[in-house]
Amino acid sequence: MEPLNAEDPVSIGPFRLLGRLGVGGMGRVFLARSARGRTVAVKVVHAELAAQDEFRRRFAREVAALERVGGTGTAPVLGSDTDAESPWVAIGYVPGPSLRTVVGDEFGPLPPVTVKALASGLARALVHIHAAGLVHRDLKPSNVLLTVDGPRLIDFGIARAVDTVAEGGNLTTTGAVVGSPGFMSPEQVRGDRLTPASDVFCLGTVLAYAATGRSPFGTADSGVHATMFRIAHDEPDLTDLAPELSGLIRACLAKEPAGRPSAAEIAETLPVPDPWLPADVLARLGRHAARLLEAETDSATGTGTGDMSGAGAGARTGTTGPASGDPATPLSAPSTASTAPQPRAPGRPRRTALIAGLAALAVVAAATVTYSLWPDPDTGGEQKNRGGGGTDGVSARPSGIVPAAFLGAWEGVLQGSPDHPRETARIEISQGAAGAKNAVYVQVTENRMCMGRSRLVSADEDKVVFGESDVTTSVPAQRCVPAAHQTLTLRSPDVLEWSSGAAKATFRKAPTGTEVVPARYLGRWSRIPAPEVYGENDDRYTSQVTITQGPVGAPVVGVVNGYPRTVDGVPTSEDWYCGTTAVLAGVGNLLIIGPTTRDGNAWDRECQEGLAGYLLVDKLKGKDRLLMYPMLDGEPNEYYRS
Repeated sequence: MEPLNAEDPVSIGPFRLLGRLGVGGMGRVFLARSARGRTVAVKVVHAELAAQDEFRRRFAREVAALERVGGTGTAPVLGSDTDAESPWVAIGYVPGPSLRTVVGDEFGPLPPVTVKALASGLARALVHIHAAGLVHRDLKPSNVLLTVDGPRLIDFGIARAVDTVAEGGNLTTTGAVVGSPGFMSPEQVRGDRLTPASDVFCLGTVLAYAATGRSPFGTADSGVHATMFRIAHDEPDLTDLAPELSGLIRACLAKEPAGRPSAAEIAETLPVPDPWLPADVLARLGRHAARLLEAETDSATGTGTGDMSGAGAGARTGTTGPASGDPATPLSAPSTASTAPQPRAPGRPRRTALIAGLAALAVVAAATVTYSLWPDPDTGGEQKNRGGGGTDGVSARPSGIVPAAFLGAWEGVLQGSPDHPRETARIEISQGAAGAKNAVYVQVTENRMCMGRSRLVSADEDKVVFGESDVTTSVPAQRCVPAAHQTLTLRSPDVLEWSSGAAKATFRKAPTGTEVVPARYLGRWSRIPAPEVYGENDDRYTSQVTITQGPVGAPVVGVVNGYPRTVDGVPTSEDWYCGTTAVLAGVGNLLIIGPTTRDGNAWDRECQEGLAGYLLVDKLKGKDRLLMYPMLDGEPNEYYRS
């Protein structure tokens, strides 16, 4: 926690502010206390969002829905003012470190009995969230807090309001995109409408992480785009998963929403042991709680620094402090006398109060413990903008050796020309230490697309070298081999030279993120009539292309072609249809796509999967025209907007 600065208010509504917890995509988060002594987290909306009437309306509806949830398995809403000049909401400060901290940093994978209890507790929370008309949208290990009474689910509802405005194109604030790539559902990857079943899929990924210590679809090392592609298309990696958990987790991870159990079905079928956490975890967290109580005493009496820099593994939504509102144990607001002792609760001896406080805070992260979460192991991508001290005790500076000038995505042509490529490559570099697999590469040839991860060997001001690689995606399957060593030499802020063995190419900066398809490509396109080619049957030769938004590595291009069936070269009255999809592989001057693969919804025995290609939009007779080229010498297919 950071101290308040001169620009911060001293109170918001009935809550007195104690310090600043962090800054996110929606606004600032403060630690505060109510008049009755309850510790809360107060979120105050950013000015640019507060200025949007639509956001205010949606924010008000979301807060009302959150209040209906009632705090069951979540952080309760304790106050709000959605009409204020700076709208705000106060949320209970839940005791407990995150699941990511316990599994990733302190304890390791949890035993099956604990994972089942975790599933039951989170499912019960989802039942209440869904009943309030909400979809969580960002269920991941760092948004699950562990307390002696069970897990708590945080960071929901409000983020949904931000996401809704973002969908309307009115918001570009960092952190507005909801969903963390390693723990998203296939519907989120595709950009489809989300239902409660999306949260159940995410629950499956969280349970797999709790049981094995890793995401079933990859983490930051995998690269954002490769991870999202696997979520949409590949089976989860459930190696080392205990047999008694396999059925539950596999059911949650069904690709189709209709194939997943409901949260209620999960909650009703799983028992909850008491205690539900392993003894080692409870003992360790109890020691943390004792340190936190000592830090609170220092802060309350003014005899110490009251250092809270590492308190609260889930401070983004207010997640360290008494959930019960017990006035005997909260962090005290500054008194008029700096040395005034914290008053005791009436009729409660000091030792009883201490024991009650330890029980209530048995899973609070110690005030003297810090957690380094950069880069975010759950998202594998960009972090929300946080204050200098950060949230969860994180450092706001990435740890790694890659110069900033190299970070991001770069693309180039290995064979052919920039206007008519025959082989292309892309590499996206994130921050990392030597030995980290912090680069995702994509290479496309006429009939193959290969994606993989490369390990960082060295980096200096002008040159970055990557060594061994793993193949993460191969189209067609099992046709790719790992990329060789790659050397990148910076020539200017937007140009670098790439080499791998004897191959050399010039790469240029390219867009990156979850929505990189230029707007001019998006939508549905239909084949331009060509009666001079197909004669009187021209209207039976149909072709429609649908291009959707998404990241590199996601299937964003769908094609459905129709033909009259022929017998001995003579058209019959029967038509047949071939549907294919293609994965986005590059977004420079052209839209590069991998080889087209069959779409089971429209496939005939005479259909064939196709080649890789590239797309271009220009004008013809004043209309937008889409040109779809194969990645070889050949004429393009031409389309107008439908």
